[in-house]
This record gives sequence, C-alpha cells and structure tokens, in this order.
Amino acid sequence: MDLTGKNILITGASRGIGRGCAIEMAQAGANVGINYRSHDGEAEEVAAEIRKLGRKASLHKCDVADQSAVEAMVADFAKQMGTLDGYVSNAAYSDREPMVSAKMEGFKRTIDVSMWGAFFGLRASAQQLIKQGQGGSILIVSSPHAYMPIPTAMAYNMAKAAIDHMARTAAIELAKHRIRVNILHPGWIDTPGERKFFTDEQLEEGGASIPMGRLGTPQEMGRLARFMMSSDCDYMTGSTVLMDGGITLPWWSNREEGKQ
Repeated sequence: MDLTGKNILITGASRGIGRGCAIEMAQAGANVGINYRSHDGEAEEVAAEIRKLGRKASLHKCDVADQSAVEAMVADFAKQMGTLDGYVSNAAYSDREPMVSAKMEGFKRTIDVSMWGAFFGLRASAQQLIKQGQGGSILIVSSPHAYMPIPTAMAYNMAKAAIDHMARTAAIELAKHRIRVNILHPGWIDTPGERKFFTDEQLEEGGASIPMGRLGTPQEMGRLARFMMSSDCDYMTGSTVLMDGGITLPWWSNREEGKQ
C-alpha cells in the first residue's frame, strides 16, 4: 500500500474519517492537501503531524459547496505540489429531522455539501488529472445511507445515493484516461461528527449492538482508503467497498432477536 511521492488532496480532513485518511496516507509516503471549512486548529494539527512524518502538507480552507472555490483549491494544490495524483472526496454535512417538518435551509445545505460538493471535487480533480495525462485515483467516501432509508436523514440518504451513481458513471467515463474512481462505504464510525446526534453513552450502547461489538475508527477507514488509492488496486474502478462491522447485515436490523 505504498504511496511514496504521491500528492493526494482530501476534503473534510481536519477531523474524523478525513483526518484518518490524511494521516494514514502520509504514513504510506504521500504528500497531503488538507481541506477544511472550519476547525482551523485541528487542521493545523493534522498538517503538523504529517510534516513530522517527513511529508509535505498544505492547508486549503474552503467550502466544498462552492464550485469556484473547489476548482481554485484543486489548481492551487497541484501548483504547490507539482501534480495532483489522487483526490479523496470526504467532506459531508447532515441534519436529522423528519422530512415533513425539516427546515429547508439544513435540508438544502446537506445536499449542497454532500452531493454537489462531491461532484465539484470529482469534476475539478478529473479535469486536472486529464490535463496531466498520467492517470490517477479518485475516492468517493459515501455511506450505506445510499441504500438504507434511515429515517430523519432523507437529504443525506438522497445525497449519498446520488454520489454512488455519480462515481460509477465517472469510472466509465474516465477509464480511458487511466483514472480510477471508487467508493468507500464506512459504517458507524466514532467521529466528532457523531456527537451532533448522539451522546457518548448512546454511541457506546449503539456500538455494542453491532455484530462486531463496537464502532469503527477513523484510522481503520484511513487504512482502507490508503489501500484503495494505492497501486495495489490499479485494476479496481467503479467498485464499492464496505467496512461496517456488520451493521448492514440482516442480523443487525433484527438485533433483538439475534441476542436471544
């Protein structure tokens, strides 16, 4: 899973899964671009950790829902590092409310970041990779929400379903340029973002009910992302890889019966 000399830009990389991806890829030899919208201090901490590993780190503060800002970010990263070799679309946003009473501002913001933000990054990075003419890899961090109709998360469900199909379509269109596009589906991961919806106690109880008995970690997702971005996966494109501790298995949906 060697990424020595590769230059990889990761969105939403100041915390959670994005941070896990950034650190793991730097450990594998990559120089990393850290995109973030807020949490400046945490973004600086990620950059410092990457530099301690002897890799280059660049900071890119922008809202991925802003197309022109994303295009400028990709161009700036390629200019700073010399090339763009890989792009990880990880940034997301979600509000949780029943569809009939959801505040439309949050509903639209979820779509803007989680769907349009993924598309803007995919498009801009693909354009840069085509321009360079040396192939590359794009990873879309999606979710089992793409096919599981989780209540109170309609906007997020919609966005994730859309970007799954987006990625598969892009894989077909970009194969002739030797650009791979794949999808990662994390399960329930212990990230700061989960505290928006759950208490620590609820997360602990929820993790215990998963077949593997715990929540996943950002580091585990980062290791899988590192593998998917590496040359070990040069023949993989248009694929969806799930790492969820068994949460999407029928057992979990009928977990009370499974405990008997």
